[in-house]
Amino acid sequence: MKINRNLCDVCGTCVAVCPVDAIIVDEFKVTIDNEKCINCGNCVIVCPIKAISEEK
Repeated sequence: MKINRNLCDVCGTCVAVCPVDAIIVDEFKVTIDNEKCINCGNCVIVCPIKAISEEK
């Protein structure tokens, strides 16, 4: 998964739906640990501003 940092407003909505705790939110940015990520797509679905997409 990939986060478009220009779009992301660090709302944290994606964190709650990640089944493997691969999304880390700090004060200024959201990061996805691609080692943990299982590409379920939950974060893509719930992101209200479509800042997360699947990496090809």
